[in-house]
Amino acid sequence: MKFSILSALIFSIIWTPATLKAQSPKPARPNIVFILADDLGYGDVGFNGQKLIKTPNIDKLAREGMIFSQFYAGTSVCAPSRSSLLTGQHTGHTYIRGNKSVAPEGQYPIADSVTTIAEVLKKAGYITAAFGKWGLGPVGSEGEPGKQGFDKFYGYNCQSLAHRYYPDHLWDNSEKIVLEANKNLMYDKDYAPDLIQRQALQFMDKQQTGKPFFLFLPYILPHAELLVPDDSLFQQYKGKFEEKFYRGADYGSNATPGGYASQEYPRATFAAMVARLDMYVGQVMSKLKEKGLDKNTLVIFTSDNGPHVEGGADPKFFGSSGGFRGVKRDLYEGGIREPFAARWPGTIKPGSRSDYIGAFWDILPTFAALANTPAPAHIDGISFTDALKGKPTQKKHDYLYWEFHEQGGRQAVRQGNWKAVRLKAAGNPDALVELYDLSKDPAETTNLTPQFPEKAKELGQLMNRAHVTSLVFPFGSLATNSEK
Repeated sequence: MKFSILSALIFSIIWTPATLKAQSPKPARPNIVFILADDLGYGDVGFNGQKLIKTPNIDKLAREGMIFSQFYAGTSVCAPSRSSLLTGQHTGHTYIRGNKSVAPEGQYPIADSVTTIAEVLKKAGYITAAFGKWGLGPVGSEGEPGKQGFDKFYGYNCQSLAHRYYPDHLWDNSEKIVLEANKNLMYDKDYAPDLIQRQALQFMDKQQTGKPFFLFLPYILPHAELLVPDDSLFQQYKGKFEEKFYRGADYGSNATPGGYASQEYPRATFAAMVARLDMYVGQVMSKLKEKGLDKNTLVIFTSDNGPHVEGGADPKFFGSSGGFRGVKRDLYEGGIREPFAARWPGTIKPGSRSDYIGAFWDILPTFAALANTPAPAHIDGISFTDALKGKPTQKKHDYLYWEFHEQGGRQAVRQGNWKAVRLKAAGNPDALVELYDLSKDPAETTNLTPQFPEKAKELGQLMNRAHVTSLVFPFGSLATNSEK
């Protein structure tokens, strides 16, 4: 009898931990919220040093999570940067490489053969939704959001229409939603970003614990038309700065879908637009908490490219580029290095920082890893889940590559601390290469090619290898048309 009791005790000591381990549930896959600002510069947020505009909600997100100081966009304009984000490929490989419009409304469609983040996550069991600006294929084409993995889309399909903050219509999946108050582009009361935000929050209201969701929020703020409702956010900045009137293309019976309205207070309006974006971020975070979803939700905040100069904007005044050289359409740091913060309670250490050198094409493999599902083959990104978790085992890129198909074509590559930029590159693989050491010269003020010609040559050759010819977006002509 004593032997039996002793045997049972020994057996329980040996067996119980293994049994508990075997029976313990797997950690729930996180919900994912990806917030993408439009034309927001590295220095436009408080956590990167902005002094003139208050961004308390964005700063809180960063403070409660991790700030990435060296994270890059896909390139320096909208559509190709988003294509890089959604496909996990840099702009030498991704399908959409420029802002090419198609009639009557939309941009050149991303191919149905391309696998997107939304398709990967939907296949893994995620509910997927996007609210904001699309720009990767018109309604009815293979590029529309519903055919690229999104269960729900509401917002601007066409980025040209997104030049107007009071458009005459938006899209709910493939249904055209006419905004009667704005009909014929008569400036009235339906401020599109507010309408889109309302839909996003309604989507969040329907989410429950148990089934994960991927919420993509490609906001259009603070894109070039400087225009906000005359509310308390605007009044907070009105009269605060010296202003210069901007004469633009105004609303009215003769207005065109694209264009930017005149603005008497361009600086105050831009500040209020960033503040409104910050308000939206706060509403998203509050809704996650209200629904009991914030503890197991990864939230990432970033921007699609550097700050714009159109529409009366003044990025120099606000220090929007964060001390870096360049703005939107440049492949210098100011055009592609973005504000980037990630929050995930219990996984990401609050108040942490990362010097991981990453880019938009890393997002897809990272989200696939978090969803416990394989990433597609033939992508350029690597998962940075170890960086998110503060682990020293994070894999690093050998190099990052970008190209830009306007203004004569531009290329850039970063390898370690070396950064090379080539201008007038379209159809000219032997064009001169500028070389910079970002560890000593992050503002790219001193071209080191004369001192290190072999390194410049090496990186120029790397640019040529990284670019794969595209028949749709040939990098030898200026066939793509610019989004203003």
